[in-house]
Formats: sequence, structure tokens, C-alpha cells
Amino acid sequence: MKIALIAHDRMKEEIVQLAMAYESILAQHELYATGTTGGRIMDATSLKLTRFLSGPLGGDQQIGAMIARNEMDLIIFLRDPLTPQPHEPDIIALLRLCDVHKIPFATNLGSAEIMLKALERGELAWRDVLHEESEA
Repeated sequence: MKIALIAHDRMKEEIVQLAMAYESILAQHELYATGTTGGRIMDATSLKLTRFLSGPLGGDQQIGAMIARNEMDLIIFLRDPLTPQPHEPDIIALLRLCDVHKIPFATNLGSAEIMLKALERGELAWRDVLHEESEA
């Protein structure tokens, strides 16, 4: 599965800790991340990621383009709910695209852990069916 890892500045340490805790699960998948988040995760783990631009500089939109082409299966975006984000419209667009394309979207540590455990148990395999239907 293709998984995007994104985190606002105040949440970067949490996403690094998440990646460390679930490294064995994440290592089995194709990983993508926005700029700084991806760098921090690669520094702390042995995970290989495709890095996009920083979120505010277009990284969110690059991931959104993959979603629109049904090329993404799970988004983990640890958002900072207490700090206004200048690129909030890009974030809302990302959420909307995930809803349109039926892509699971975790926005906090609790939902991210549930998604990763479900992934480990094979409970997101229904995404493979969607890929097959879009190719037909």
C-alpha cells in the first residue's frame, strides 16, 4: 500500500515516534512524506520514503494529486489543532479528496495507531479492490 506521512511542525516529534514504534509495519509499504517530516523520519528510522515539498510549499498538493489519481491508500496527517495554518485551504482540499476517493485519513496519534494496526491485520485490503476496479 502507498502511505503518506505528514505532520505540522508541533507534531513532527509525534510522527517520528509513531514511525519508530510501527517501523516494522511501515517498512512493508511504499511510503511518502512531505519535506521536513520525511527527513526527520528517515533520520530516526531505517525507513525509505519518497519526499515531496514542504506542506505549505506544495507538498500537500503533490500528495493530493496522487490521491486524485487513486495512487494513495492511507494518509496519516498529524495536525496541530491549536495553531492556525496559513495553508489551511490545502489541508481541507486534501481531506475532501480523501473522502471523495474513499482513502482512510488519520489526523491524530490515536486514529493513526488504529489504522496501522488495521493495516497489519490486512483490514485495509479492500483498497486493492478499488485499484482493480479503476484499472478495469
